[in-house]
Amino acid sequence: MAMRMVVAGLGYAGAAIAAEAVAAGFVVAGTTRDPARVQAPPGVAVLRFAEAGAAIAAATHLVVTAAPDAAGDPVLARHGAALAAAPGLRWIGYLSTTGVYGDRAGGWVEEATPPAPGQPRSVARLQAEAAWRVAAGAAGAALDLFRVGGIYGPGRSALDELRAGTARRIAKPGHAFSRIHRDDIALAVLAAARQVGQGGRQGAGQGVRVLHLVDDVPAPNAEVVAEAARLLGVAPPPAVPFEQACAAMSPMALSFWAENRLVANAATKAALHLAWRHPSYREGLAAILAGED
Repeated sequence: MAMRMVVAGLGYAGAAIAAEAVAAGFVVAGTTRDPARVQAPPGVAVLRFAEAGAAIAAATHLVVTAAPDAAGDPVLARHGAALAAAPGLRWIGYLSTTGVYGDRAGGWVEEATPPAPGQPRSVARLQAEAAWRVAAGAAGAALDLFRVGGIYGPGRSALDELRAGTARRIAKPGHAFSRIHRDDIALAVLAAARQVGQGGRQGAGQGVRVLHLVDDVPAPNAEVVAEAARLLGVAPPPAVPFEQACAAMSPMALSFWAENRLVANAATKAALHLAWRHPSYREGLAAILAGED
Protein backbone atom coordinates (compact mmCIF):
# COMPACT_ATOMS: atom_id res chain seq x y z
CA MET A 1 0.00 0.00 0.00
CA ALA A 2 1.39 3.40 -0.98
CA MET A 3 2.18 5.84 1.80
CA ARG A 4 0.07 8.91 1.14
CA MET A 5 0.80 12.10 3.06
CA VAL A 6 -1.26 15.26 3.17
CA VAL A 7 0.49 18.36 4.50
CA ALA A 8 -2.20 20.75 5.68
CA GLY A 9 -0.47 24.07 5.19
CA LEU A 10 2.20 24.45 2.49
CA GLY A 11 3.90 27.34 4.22
CA TYR A 12 7.56 27.78 5.06
CA ALA A 13 7.92 24.63 7.17
CA GLY A 14 5.14 22.71 5.43
CA ALA A 15 6.80 22.97 2.02
CA ALA A 16 10.07 21.63 3.45
CA ILE A 17 8.23 18.72 5.07
CA ALA A 18 6.47 17.96 1.78
CA ALA A 19 9.77 17.94 -0.12
CA GLU A 20 11.34 15.63 2.45
CA ALA A 21 8.33 13.30 2.20
CA VAL A 22 8.61 13.08 -1.59
CA ALA A 23 12.29 12.19 -1.23
CA ALA A 24 11.32 9.47 1.27
CA GLY A 25 8.92 7.85 -1.21
CA PHE A 26 5.58 9.25 -0.05
CA VAL A 27 2.82 10.29 -2.43
CA VAL A 28 2.37 13.87 -1.22
CA ALA A 29 -0.34 16.50 -1.48
CA GLY A 30 -0.30 19.85 0.27
CA THR A 31 -3.03 22.36 0.97
CA THR A 32 -3.17 26.12 0.65
CA ARG A 33 -5.88 28.77 0.73
CA ASP A 34 -4.73 30.13 -2.63
CA PRO A 35 -2.92 27.70 -4.98
CA ALA A 36 -1.96 30.54 -7.33
CA ARG A 37 0.32 31.99 -4.67
CA VAL A 38 2.21 28.78 -3.86
CA GLN A 39 5.23 27.32 -5.61
CA ALA A 40 5.14 23.73 -4.38
CA PRO A 41 8.22 21.48 -4.27
CA PRO A 42 8.56 19.10 -7.23
CA GLY A 43 6.32 16.06 -6.90
CA VAL A 44 3.84 17.70 -4.51
CA ALA A 45 0.22 18.04 -5.62
CA VAL A 46 -1.30 21.35 -4.55
CA LEU A 47 -4.88 21.34 -3.27
CA ARG A 48 -7.14 24.19 -2.30
CA PHE A 49 -7.68 23.81 1.44
CA ALA A 50 -11.46 23.80 1.18
CA GLU A 51 -11.33 20.97 -1.37
CA ALA A 52 -8.86 18.66 0.40
CA GLY A 53 -11.38 16.32 2.02
CA ALA A 54 -10.96 13.45 -0.45
CA ALA A 55 -7.16 13.53 -0.13
CA ILE A 56 -7.38 13.51 3.66
CA ALA A 57 -9.81 10.58 3.57
CA ALA A 58 -7.30 8.65 1.43
CA ALA A 59 -4.20 9.57 3.48
CA THR A 60 -2.06 7.24 5.54
CA HIS A 61 -0.17 10.16 7.11
CA LEU A 62 -1.36 13.68 7.90
CA VAL A 63 0.81 16.67 8.87
CA VAL A 64 -0.93 19.76 10.24
CA THR A 65 0.98 23.05 10.25
CA ALA A 66 -2.02 25.39 10.20
CA ALA A 67 -2.42 27.55 13.30
CA PRO A 68 -5.72 27.66 15.20
CA ASP A 69 -8.01 30.61 14.61
CA ALA A 70 -10.92 32.05 16.55
CA ALA A 71 -13.01 28.97 15.69
CA GLY A 72 -10.34 26.49 16.78
CA ASP A 73 -8.30 24.18 14.59
CA PRO A 74 -9.18 24.89 10.94
CA VAL A 75 -8.41 21.37 9.67
CA LEU A 76 -10.72 19.73 12.20
CA ALA A 77 -13.38 22.36 11.62
CA ARG A 78 -13.39 21.93 7.84
CA HIS A 79 -12.37 18.30 7.38
CA GLY A 80 -13.40 16.49 10.54
CA ALA A 81 -15.77 14.26 8.57
CA ALA A 82 -13.06 13.31 6.06
CA LEU A 83 -10.72 12.51 8.94
CA ALA A 84 -13.33 10.23 10.49
CA ALA A 85 -13.77 8.51 7.13
CA ALA A 86 -10.05 7.87 6.58
CA PRO A 87 -9.71 4.09 7.02
CA GLY A 88 -6.03 4.00 6.12
CA LEU A 89 -4.87 6.84 8.36
CA ARG A 90 -2.05 5.61 10.60
CA TRP A 91 -0.30 8.74 11.84
CA ILE A 92 -0.93 12.43 12.49
CA GLY A 93 1.78 14.99 13.13
CA TYR A 94 0.66 18.31 14.62
CA LEU A 95 3.07 21.26 14.68
CA SER A 96 2.47 23.15 17.90
CA THR A 97 4.76 25.56 19.78
CA THR A 98 7.09 25.54 22.78
CA GLY A 99 5.06 28.58 23.84
CA VAL A 100 2.65 26.17 25.56
CA TYR A 101 5.18 26.01 28.43
CA GLY A 102 4.88 29.72 29.19
CA ASP A 103 7.55 31.60 31.12
CA ARG A 104 9.97 29.46 33.14
CA ALA A 105 12.32 32.26 34.29
CA GLY A 106 15.16 30.77 32.26
CA GLY A 107 14.61 27.20 33.49
CA TRP A 108 14.57 24.04 31.42
CA VAL A 109 11.47 22.26 30.14
CA GLU A 110 11.50 18.66 28.96
CA GLU A 111 9.06 16.65 26.86
CA ALA A 112 7.27 15.48 30.03
CA THR A 113 7.00 18.97 31.57
CA PRO A 114 3.33 19.98 32.07
CA PRO A 115 2.33 22.95 29.86
CA ALA A 116 1.48 26.30 31.43
CA PRO A 117 0.76 28.73 28.58
CA GLY A 118 0.78 32.42 29.37
CA GLN A 119 -0.08 33.97 25.99
CA PRO A 120 -3.53 33.72 24.34
CA ARG A 121 -2.04 32.24 21.17
CA SER A 122 -0.28 29.55 23.24
CA VAL A 123 -3.51 28.75 25.08
CA ALA A 124 -5.14 28.27 21.67
CA ARG A 125 -2.33 25.94 20.60
CA LEU A 126 -2.75 23.80 23.70
CA GLN A 127 -6.48 23.61 23.05
CA ALA A 128 -5.74 22.53 19.47
CA GLU A 129 -3.37 19.84 20.79
CA ALA A 130 -6.20 18.53 22.98
CA ALA A 131 -8.58 18.48 20.01
CA TRP A 132 -6.08 16.48 17.96
CA ARG A 133 -5.64 14.01 20.81
CA VAL A 134 -9.38 13.32 20.63
CA ALA A 135 -9.43 13.15 16.83
CA ALA A 136 -6.43 10.83 16.63
CA GLY A 137 -7.93 8.53 19.24
CA ALA A 138 -11.21 8.36 17.34
CA ALA A 139 -9.35 7.61 14.10
CA GLY A 140 -7.13 4.97 15.71
CA ALA A 141 -4.03 6.86 14.54
CA ALA A 142 -0.76 7.53 16.33
CA LEU A 143 -0.25 11.22 17.13
CA ASP A 144 2.98 13.17 17.46
CA LEU A 145 2.69 16.65 18.93
CA PHE A 146 5.72 18.58 17.71
CA ARG A 147 6.38 21.56 19.97
CA VAL A 148 8.49 23.82 17.79
CA GLY A 149 10.93 26.55 18.80
CA GLY A 150 11.75 29.68 16.83
CA ILE A 151 12.01 28.77 13.14
CA TYR A 152 14.77 30.08 10.91
CA GLY A 153 16.28 29.02 7.60
CA PRO A 154 16.93 30.24 4.05
CA GLY A 155 15.35 33.63 3.56
CA ARG A 156 14.43 33.92 7.24
CA SER A 157 17.50 34.39 9.39
CA ALA A 158 19.74 36.98 11.01
CA LEU A 159 21.71 37.00 7.75
CA ASP A 160 18.69 38.42 5.91
CA GLU A 161 18.00 40.93 8.68
CA LEU A 162 21.57 42.20 8.56
CA ARG A 163 21.40 42.66 4.79
CA ALA A 164 18.08 44.46 5.09
CA GLY A 165 19.41 46.71 7.84
CA THR A 166 16.76 45.55 10.30
CA ALA A 167 18.90 43.36 12.58
CA ARG A 168 19.03 44.41 16.22
CA ARG A 169 21.49 42.99 18.71
CA ILE A 170 19.40 43.10 21.86
CA ALA A 171 21.22 42.52 25.13
CA LYS A 172 19.20 40.94 27.92
CA PRO A 173 21.50 38.99 30.26
CA GLY A 174 20.25 35.52 31.12
CA HIS A 175 17.67 35.41 28.32
CA ALA A 176 18.10 32.77 25.60
CA PHE A 177 15.80 31.44 22.89
CA SER A 178 15.43 27.87 21.61
CA ARG A 179 15.30 27.72 17.82
CA ILE A 180 15.28 25.18 14.99
CA HIS A 181 16.37 25.23 11.36
CA ARG A 182 13.51 24.67 8.92
CA ASP A 183 15.22 21.64 7.37
CA ASP A 184 15.57 19.96 10.77
CA ILE A 185 11.82 20.31 11.24
CA ALA A 186 11.39 18.35 8.02
CA LEU A 187 13.99 15.81 9.12
CA ALA A 188 12.24 15.13 12.42
CA VAL A 189 8.69 15.04 11.05
CA LEU A 190 9.66 12.48 8.41
CA ALA A 191 11.61 10.42 10.92
CA ALA A 192 8.49 10.23 13.07
CA ALA A 193 6.18 9.51 10.14
CA ARG A 194 8.35 6.65 8.89
CA GLN A 195 8.23 4.94 12.28
CA VAL A 196 4.56 4.21 11.71
CA GLY A 197 3.72 1.26 9.51
CA GLN A 198 0.58 -0.73 8.84
CA GLY A 199 0.54 -2.10 12.37
CA GLY A 200 1.11 1.15 14.23
CA ARG A 201 4.21 2.84 15.60
CA GLN A 202 7.06 0.40 15.22
CA GLY A 203 8.43 -0.72 18.56
CA ALA A 204 6.36 1.78 20.50
CA GLY A 205 2.69 0.95 19.94
CA GLN A 206 -0.05 3.48 19.27
CA GLY A 207 -0.65 6.60 21.29
CA VAL A 208 0.54 10.16 21.69
CA ARG A 209 4.07 11.51 21.91
CA VAL A 210 5.29 15.01 22.70
CA LEU A 211 8.42 15.87 20.72
CA HIS A 212 10.56 19.00 20.93
CA LEU A 213 11.80 20.50 17.69
CA VAL A 214 14.63 22.68 18.98
CA ASP A 215 18.35 22.47 18.33
CA ASP A 216 21.00 21.67 20.93
CA VAL A 217 22.06 25.22 21.86
CA PRO A 218 19.57 27.78 23.19
CA ALA A 219 21.23 31.15 22.58
CA PRO A 220 20.74 34.88 23.18
CA ASN A 221 19.61 37.07 20.32
CA ALA A 222 22.77 39.17 20.48
CA GLU A 223 24.97 36.09 20.07
CA VAL A 224 23.15 34.91 16.95
CA VAL A 225 23.27 38.33 15.28
CA ALA A 226 26.97 38.63 16.06
CA GLU A 227 27.68 35.26 14.44
CA ALA A 228 25.68 36.21 11.35
CA ALA A 229 27.71 39.41 11.05
CA ARG A 230 30.95 37.45 11.36
CA LEU A 231 29.90 35.11 8.55
CA LEU A 232 29.03 38.06 6.32
CA GLY A 233 32.24 39.86 7.17
CA VAL A 234 30.47 42.96 8.46
CA ALA A 235 30.49 44.77 11.76
CA PRO A 236 27.64 43.67 14.03
CA PRO A 237 25.11 46.30 15.02
CA PRO A 238 25.77 47.84 18.43
CA ALA A 239 24.29 46.03 21.41
CA VAL A 240 21.12 47.68 22.65
CA PRO A 241 19.92 47.05 26.22
CA PHE A 242 16.54 45.34 26.28
CA GLU A 243 15.11 48.12 28.43
CA GLN A 244 15.86 50.55 25.61
CA ALA A 245 14.93 48.26 22.72
CA CYS A 246 11.52 47.28 24.10
CA ALA A 247 10.21 50.83 23.67
CA ALA A 248 10.12 50.30 19.89
CA MET A 249 8.86 46.71 19.91
CA SER A 250 5.48 45.58 18.62
CA PRO A 251 3.12 43.87 21.07
CA MET A 252 3.91 40.54 19.36
CA ALA A 253 7.67 41.01 19.80
CA LEU A 254 7.21 42.04 23.42
CA SER A 255 5.19 38.88 24.07
CA PHE A 256 8.11 36.73 22.87
CA TRP A 257 10.58 38.54 25.08
CA ALA A 258 8.19 38.27 28.05
CA GLU A 259 8.90 34.52 28.29
CA ASN A 260 12.27 32.92 29.03
CA ARG A 261 12.74 29.16 28.90
CA LEU A 262 15.30 26.61 27.75
CA VAL A 263 13.85 23.66 25.84
CA ALA A 264 15.48 20.23 26.07
CA ASN A 265 15.48 17.75 23.18
CA ALA A 266 17.29 14.62 24.39
CA ALA A 267 14.15 12.47 24.63
CA THR A 268 13.03 13.58 21.17
CA LYS A 269 16.33 12.73 19.49
CA ALA A 270 16.39 9.36 21.24
CA ALA A 271 12.82 8.55 20.19
CA LEU A 272 13.47 9.49 16.56
CA HIS A 273 17.01 8.06 16.41
CA LEU A 274 18.42 11.19 14.83
CA ALA A 275 21.01 13.91 15.12
CA TRP A 276 20.25 17.37 13.83
CA ARG A 277 21.67 18.50 10.52
CA HIS A 278 22.25 21.85 12.21
CA PRO A 279 22.94 21.24 15.93
CA SER A 280 23.13 24.96 16.65
CA TYR A 281 22.60 28.33 15.02
CA ARG A 282 26.28 28.33 14.04
CA GLU A 283 25.95 25.35 11.69
CA GLY A 284 22.54 26.55 10.58
CA LEU A 285 23.66 30.04 9.57
CA ALA A 286 26.77 28.66 7.85
CA ALA A 287 24.63 26.21 5.86
CA ILE A 288 22.26 28.99 4.77
CA LEU A 289 25.18 31.06 3.51
CA ALA A 290 26.76 28.07 1.77
CA GLY A 291 23.43 27.28 0.10
CA GLU A 292 23.26 30.77 -1.33
CA ASP A 293 26.63 30.20 -3.03
